[in-house]
Amino acid sequence: MLYLAFIYHMHQPYYKNLLTGETTLPWVRLHGIKDYLDMVEMLSNYPAVHQTFNLVPSLIEQLEDYNHSKVKDKFLELSYKPAQELTSEDKAFILQNFFSINRERVIALFPRYYELYFKKQRNAEFSVQDYLDLQVWFNLSWFDPAYRKSISELKKIMDKARFFSEEEKKSVLDKQLYILKEIVPGYKKLMHSGQVEVTISPFYHPILPLLYNTKIAKEANTRSSLPKIAFAYPEDALAQINTAIEFYKDNFAQAPAGIWPSEESVSEHILPLLINSGIKWIVADEAILFKSLKKKKRDTALIYQPHLLKREEGELNIIFRDRNLSDLIGFVYYNWKAEDAVADLMKHLKNIASAFKDEDKLVTIAMDGENAWEYFANDGHDFLELLYKRLSESDFLKPVTVSEYLKMHPAKCEIKRLAAGSWIYANFGKWIGNPCKNKAWEYLSIARGELEEVKSSLAKAKLELAYKQIYIAEGSDWFWWYGEDPDGGFDKLFRMHLSNFYTLIGKEIPDYLQRPITAN
Repeated sequence: MLYLAFIYHMHQPYYKNLLTGETTLPWVRLHGIKDYLDMVEMLSNYPAVHQTFNLVPSLIEQLEDYNHSKVKDKFLELSYKPAQELTSEDKAFILQNFFSINRERVIALFPRYYELYFKKQRNAEFSVQDYLDLQVWFNLSWFDPAYRKSISELKKIMDKARFFSEEEKKSVLDKQLYILKEIVPGYKKLMHSGQVEVTISPFYHPILPLLYNTKIAKEANTRSSLPKIAFAYPEDALAQINTAIEFYKDNFAQAPAGIWPSEESVSEHILPLLINSGIKWIVADEAILFKSLKKKKRDTALIYQPHLLKREEGELNIIFRDRNLSDLIGFVYYNWKAEDAVADLMKHLKNIASAFKDEDKLVTIAMDGENAWEYFANDGHDFLELLYKRLSESDFLKPVTVSEYLKMHPAKCEIKRLAAGSWIYANFGKWIGNPCKNKAWEYLSIARGELEEVKSSLAKAKLELAYKQIYIAEGSDWFWWYGEDPDGGFDKLFRMHLSNFYTLIGKEIPDYLQRPITAN
C-alpha cells in the first residue's frame, strides 16, 4: 500500500514590537482569515484524507494577541477609522498599502477594486467614498473565497460591490476578528477526531544548528563564509524547543509528537536536544538523506520510508519529503488548470505505487501551507478540493498523518550520522555567508553576550522579556532576507528587536543599529 503524508507548514515572522505592542505589518491577521482556518475546515468534507499541520508557536502567539486585544495594528486601525476622518497622512498610507494582494488573482476579479487600483495608478484624486470602498475591498479581498460565499454578511457586501457604508465596513472587520478566534479550535476539533495531527517548530522559528554554533555552517558547506564573531548558544536552541513544547501543551492539552525544524534545518548536534525533549519524529528534505548516506544518485526507495536516528540519548524518527512533488504544488501547478494539475499529481503517485507494488511506502509532501495558494486560482480551493476528492476515491493509496504511519510501520533503516543542512541546497547559505547576513549574526552575538553579563542583575520579569526579545531576534526570517530585502522592512524589524533588547536591559542602543545593516 502507498501511504501519503501531507505536512503543511504555517508560519509568520514575529512582527510585534514588545515595547509598544504595535505590529508593523498585518500579515498574521490577513493570512489568518485567508489560510489558516479554511485549510483545516476543508478536510471536514473529506474524512478519508488525514493530514499533518505544522503551526509555529510564534504565529499562534500573534493570533492570540489579536484575540485578546494585545496588539496595535495600524492597518486595522486605519481600516476602522471613518473615511470622513482620514488625515492626509492616513490617506497616503492607505493608498500605498491597501492594494497589497495579488493583482491578477484577486484585485482583477472585483471590478470596483480594480477600478480603484487603476485610479491610484493614474494618481487621480480619491473621494471620501473611494477611500471607504478601498478600506472595505482591501479587507474583504483577503478573506478566503469560501468565507466570502458562506458568511451571509460578507456575501451581501460582495454583491453590493461599491458605495459601502461605515456599518458595512465594520461588519467586514468584525468578521475578521471572529475568524481569528476560530483557528485554534478548528484544529483541535479535527485533532480529536484523529483526522489531523498538529506539530510545531522551535518557538520563534530559528535555525537550530546555527544557534548551536554558527560554525556548523561550514559542516554543511565548506566554502561558507562565517561571521567574525561566532554565535554559539546551544542553550538557546534547547529553550526554543522546550518553550514551543510547553506552549503546545497549553494550547492543545497534550504533548506534540513531531517537530518541523525551522526551514527543515538539521544537524547531528541538535539531535540530543530533540530526543531529550520527548519529540518522536522530525521532517527534513530528501537532499539531507542522500547527503547523510553519501548517495550521489536519487533513490526513491530510501525517500519513501522513515529512518531511525539511534543515539545515546534515545531514538528519533526522521522522514524526508519528496522535493519534486512538494515543489510541483508549491511552485508549478498554480499555472495549470486544476483538473490538469490534479491529474498530473495523481499520475505521479500512481507510478510510485506501481514501482513499489507489494511494499508499504510513505510519500511525504511537505510545503508552505499559506503563501502558495495566493498564486492559485480561487486561493487554491479548486485544486485542493479536487485533489482531496481524488485521494478519497483512490484505491491505491491512503492519506495518513505522520504519527499514524509510524505507529503502523516503525522505522527500520538507521542513519548513523545526520548531515547538516536545510531544505535549500542542503546547506545554510540562505541565512549565513554573505556580508549582510554575517553582520546580523555578529550584532546578535554581541547582544547575546550582553545578556550574559547583566542577567544576574535584572528583575525576573525584565529578564524573561529580555530573553524573549533575544529569542525573537534569533528567528530565521531576518537572516533570510538580508541581501535581497526589497524595501528594507525585515532589516528594520531585526534592528527594532535588537534595539528593544538593549532598552530592556538598560543599556544604550548601539549606534550601528540606528542605520540599515547594508550601510555598516
